[in-house]
Amino acid sequence: MVVPHTHWDREWYLPFQRFRVGLVRVLDEVLDAMAADPAYRFTMDGQLAAIEDYLELRPARRGDVARFVAEGRLAVGPWLILADEFLCSGETLLRNLEYGMRGAAALGGAMPVGYLPDQFGHCAQMPQMLALAGLRLACLWRGVPAHVDRDAFDWTGADGTTIRTGYLPGGYGNAFGLFTGPAEGMPDRVTAFVSTAEGWATGGTLLAMYGADHSAPAREITASGLRVATLAEALTGLPRPGDTGPGDTRPGGTGPGDGLPRVVGELRSHARANILPGVISARVPMKQAMARAERVLTRYAEPLSALWLADRSACERLLDRSACERLLDRSACERLLDFAWRSVIACSGHDSVTGCGSDETAQQVAARIAEAGQTAQAVVDLVAASLSEAAPKGALVVVNPSPFERTGLVLADLPEDRASLADASGRSVPVQRLEHAPTLLDETVMDDLSRLLGRVHERELYGHEIVSWHAGDGVFTVTVSRHASGAYAYEDLRRAVLEAGPGPWIVRTVAEPVVTVAALVTVPPLGRAVLTARPPGPGRPASVAGALRTDAYGFEPVLDNGLLRVRVAEDGTLSLRGADGAEVHGVGRIVHGGDAGDTYNHAPPPDDRLLDRPSRVVVDEIYSGPLTGAYEITRVYDWPAGAGDDETVPTAVTTRVELRAGEPFARCEITMDVRCRDHRVRWHAPLPRAAAGSHAEGQFAVVRRGLTAEGGGGERPIPTFPAESFAAAGGLAVLLDHVTEYEIVRDEAGGDGTEMALTLVRSVGYLSRNRNPYRDEPAGPEVPTPAAQCQGPLTVRFAVLPYAGEWHDAGLPRLAEEFRHDLLALPGTGAAGAYGPGGGGHLAISGDGVVMAALRERDGRLEVRLVAEHPTATEAVVRGDFTAAWTAGVLGSPLSPLEVSRDEVFPDVFSDDGADGQGPAAPWRTVRVPLKPFEIATVHLGGHLGRA
Repeated sequence: MVVPHTHWDREWYLPFQRFRVGLVRVLDEVLDAMAADPAYRFTMDGQLAAIEDYLELRPARRGDVARFVAEGRLAVGPWLILADEFLCSGETLLRNLEYGMRGAAALGGAMPVGYLPDQFGHCAQMPQMLALAGLRLACLWRGVPAHVDRDAFDWTGADGTTIRTGYLPGGYGNAFGLFTGPAEGMPDRVTAFVSTAEGWATGGTLLAMYGADHSAPAREITASGLRVATLAEALTGLPRPGDTGPGDTRPGGTGPGDGLPRVVGELRSHARANILPGVISARVPMKQAMARAERVLTRYAEPLSALWLADRSACERLLDRSACERLLDRSACERLLDFAWRSVIACSGHDSVTGCGSDETAQQVAARIAEAGQTAQAVVDLVAASLSEAAPKGALVVVNPSPFERTGLVLADLPEDRASLADASGRSVPVQRLEHAPTLLDETVMDDLSRLLGRVHERELYGHEIVSWHAGDGVFTVTVSRHASGAYAYEDLRRAVLEAGPGPWIVRTVAEPVVTVAALVTVPPLGRAVLTARPPGPGRPASVAGALRTDAYGFEPVLDNGLLRVRVAEDGTLSLRGADGAEVHGVGRIVHGGDAGDTYNHAPPPDDRLLDRPSRVVVDEIYSGPLTGAYEITRVYDWPAGAGDDETVPTAVTTRVELRAGEPFARCEITMDVRCRDHRVRWHAPLPRAAAGSHAEGQFAVVRRGLTAEGGGGERPIPTFPAESFAAAGGLAVLLDHVTEYEIVRDEAGGDGTEMALTLVRSVGYLSRNRNPYRDEPAGPEVPTPAAQCQGPLTVRFAVLPYAGEWHDAGLPRLAEEFRHDLLALPGTGAAGAYGPGGGGHLAISGDGVVMAALRERDGRLEVRLVAEHPTATEAVVRGDFTAAWTAGVLGSPLSPLEVSRDEVFPDVFSDDGADGQGPAAPWRTVRVPLKPFEIATVHLGGHLGRA
């Protein structure tokens, strides 16, 4: 059965708009062929975006597209874009499906196949993601392990969901040459194809994928005598899991009773095709920007707008009715979120965020990621403005993005005479002074003092507010403050300037003394706390649980909070000892090596030298106190300017290690100015105990991996892997703020793993090298990519901790949540005495290993995405101000109702009282959601939820 199709890279070695010109030509040909020949079929490559890109330039052909889709001759969707499954979040993958299926439905319906033709491997929870969208059939190429020797297999996700999966031996263009050559040679070409494909065939139908990248199949295929079909039609006869059939005793796993091979979890084998793993570490700054944009959108913009902008009763208590109505008009906010999501999804493409395109393409992708993040931040700003208006000037509003109570640090700039904070009940909040802001902001000599008025905008001067002014002895002094109080009139200032007379005048702008403090704040789940600045009082400071201890004699650089002890060694590495006795030394060795590869595959040069000894080490204490302490470690290395170069470039690598009260992990921030070319720089840490494998979180699962990768597909199977929020092995864990490439390095004898290595930066100069030592075939054209050398300033952030037991015993999902999602601190901007409702955000979630992946408003309900990142069955407990709950699919359709209890009150978890904290507790309801290991559950909550 012949499936005419194309695979369309929206952007790759050419940027998007240049590729789109070719797309118009190809789809013009396809639609003309379909209009002329009712037997013609065509399958897009699983992504709707190419159709949308085409219709933007050919809007008149929308009717043709919709007609052919409705007739079942043109297969579109179910994805919006062909994403790299490891370089975006699981939530981005689900929104990708949602947008793709919704958009395809508007054209007549999505292809009912989870088509994944060219992704560089597949994540462990893809089977459940597809099933949640109603798709029980997948079709793919890369990543399939060697024991799959049929054109179909059963793919079981991390949670146990199994879907039947079509495998494409030879790739998505396995029949590209079938119609190439003279017509009389067709029988021989068909015979050759059949002889190759029959060995893979599960049933009587041989799947001939006739198409290639960026091209349209010939029109005459319907005259060949072969049956022409869409991919969905061709896979119709593929049996579903559970169909009866002969048993299979071959090794490698079998399907449920029908004799097909079975694969569990992620597909990252090199055995059948290359998976191009070097894209994980190509153009690292792009990966960082993608993670930031996803985080702002998913965990701040959507939840805050859902919880705070929709709360009519709270809004009317905060602001006047007209302002409230402006905020409650959610249409602008919804459009901003939609725009941000579309941009994030577009950037997740397997030739986009991967960084394996041309420099022009990478520049365009980076700009789109930045715009997506800025758009999401605009929504956060909108909500933040309303929360700030609900607190008086000088107050501090702290918002918790997590669905459980958090106690964490925030930074605040406070007036020197009010450098203390109190909560709504008047209790002192622990603070630590960090630094003073400069008081002299500007000093200028003016002959004409009226020039000063040109700098003043009503009350604002240099980003501050004018408090007072004074003229005398040739000096005109203006005092400003971050948040001025008291009366002010611009006309009074203007009169004083005019009365001062001719100059020259020395004009000084002086800020009231301000001190930056770290405050340890406790905030309710998805709620807020309002703190008031006040003069420091006499007596003992507020007590701190897990306060930092210092070396009383100052003999060695040590940070210790009772949960973790960190000591800086003479060579700049760290020694860590946890409260559970886990201990490791030599953490943070920096290792430099060459890279003769490209954006797709790392490959060391033949004479590679690994350099890890600094020429100089300097350790400076940054601050030390009860709430936070930090050291700055600067190590200078002499690295080759390029692979094989004799010239060396001195490079300073600075590590700021910070320990905070109550945190069992050390925060690390590594900065360097990347000046070398064709190299790879990695951070190494010994493992407290030898490990036979690792665990890594990403895309709704925690995956266990061995120390090697399966080879065989013309690519060196190096054991580097991606991790999204954490990677752990042998009692050592790193918490990550973006998808990061890691490796568990084995001992010299090739035994167990003894070290973890994180790639900080990988610098290469080609999109693809025709001769890459670690890959048999080119992965693309040999296009120079000087920007992929990633030269310039680079900062990488992560946290590290030793632990005893297993990864789930250490609570790594919860720790990663706290590391990745900072408390949000906002200055109050309202009138004196302005206090909105108490801190409750109307929702709290708990449960062993239960993670909240997303929270948004959807059709008047709250939609919560829950994931059980736990190796055994668990239960999510959702408490809040709702009256009904049910599970839902990706498209929002209800699946099954959930029982809601109506008799629970949680005054200690939520507060809906005023600033005095004395109001009555509201009745809160509870729903319990049983979850299998790594199961994804979408829960809709209906009822009050703070709304009118």
